[in-house]
Amino acid sequence: MNGMDFQQQDFSYSVRPTDGAMSGLPVAISIFADRGHLRATMQEDAQAARLTVTAAGSLTDLLEGGARPLGDIVLVDCPQVDARAAAALTRLDQRAARCEARLIVSTSVDALDEVFACMDQSAPVLLVNPSRAERVIALGQVLSSVSPTRLRELSEDDRLMLLRLSEQVGQIAGRIEHLAPGGTQVKDAGLGAFRFADHTSDRLVEGPNGAVTAKKRAARPALPDARLVRKIIRQRQQRARHFNAGLFADPAWDMLLDLTAARVEHKRVSVTSLCIASGVPPTTALRWIGQMIDAGLFVRLCDDSDRRRAFIELTDKAVDAMARYFADMP
Repeated sequence: MNGMDFQQQDFSYSVRPTDGAMSGLPVAISIFADRGHLRATMQEDAQAARLTVTAAGSLTDLLEGGARPLGDIVLVDCPQVDARAAAALTRLDQRAARCEARLIVSTSVDALDEVFACMDQSAPVLLVNPSRAERVIALGQVLSSVSPTRLRELSEDDRLMLLRLSEQVGQIAGRIEHLAPGGTQVKDAGLGAFRFADHTSDRLVEGPNGAVTAKKRAARPALPDARLVRKIIRQRQQRARHFNAGLFADPAWDMLLDLTAARVEHKRVSVTSLCIASGVPPTTALRWIGQMIDAGLFVRLCDDSDRRRAFIELTDKAVDAMARYFADMP
């Protein structure tokens, strides 16, 4: 394995209690990273949050020996992917999905497609070349989603401290997410951050005699010529030549346009390519992709001929909405 650390002496599955009031915290974290200095930093940050680190080792440790408890949260760093790393990530993804552990996985731009393809069951938080602060923010966001049942197991002081930490880190992440003007979100339960008109159901109408019948919706218009969509994309990109690109950051729309053009062109779009099309940093783009999948607008498709690759496409719901949007354009 490239750059793999095969030494086992720094790997421990014994619980390492931390100092302070939260030494009995039942939320357990395990850490897997080949780079020793990064592994130490991740441990330091987890313990600074007064959480319990129950395991720390290299990616190889995910494959060797018997299955050991993962804990509630698993921090992973995998900047390069070869056969053994892919096997370790796939096994981790399957185990995390079974035991409902939350994964935070950092990687590089070059390895993003391979990592994304390996992790299709556990809905991990993916970070691309993250800073230390971005890792801490991701940890805080995951902590904020810890089951209320687990929180009730804590003492009153421990629970308040954890909730306060999660709230503070979540607020920081929220401020960062909304720094760009144009990044406004419309919250809608069940649809993540987006609200699309629903054209999938028939509309009930009342007839002259009071009878209620179902009126079939009109057939969906065709998607526009891909050249028109690509022209719009180029026009949007040209604004950055004259203005600060952050003023116009709108990753959801840029990705919708890119996938619309790709569908008309009968092309497949990788997650890396879609991140580039979004016009925002890869980690931010990945969060938006996750929200769009949750909203039922994007779908993840595996490559049947190569399991190391996965693609993103528009759902029928999104195609319908985009087609109607362009049909309404003057």
